Amino acid sequence: MTRQPQLLVHDHRDNVGVVVVENLKSGTDILGVVTEDNSEIHAVCNQDVPIGHKVALRDLAVGDSVTKYGQDIGRVVAPIRRGDHVHTHNLKTKRW
Repeated sequence: MTRQPQLLVHDHRDNVGVVVVENLKSGTDILGVVTEDNSEIHAVCNQDVPIGHKVALRDLAVGDSVTKYGQDIGRVVAPIRRGDHVHTHNLKTKRW
C-alpha cells in the first residue's frame, strides 16, 4: 500500500512544504510530494504542526528568503532547522 503524503511542495525551488494532514506530530517521518514532477521528499517533523502550516525542507538562517509555491513569502527571523514548523515565530513578511 502506498503511503499518504503529509506534505505538499509545488516546486523544487521551494524551501518549505505545506502540511496536508490533520495533527502532524513531532517525530513523524514526513513524506512530501513535489507536484512539479511527482518526486518525493522525506524529513522528520521537529514539532507538532497544524494542517495548512509550513515545514522547512532545509536549514534556513536569519535573513534567508522563504519560498513556497515558487514565490518568496518572507524572511527568516530566527534560525530554522530542516523539519521545523515555519510560522510567525520564525518568519516575517518583507512588506514591513
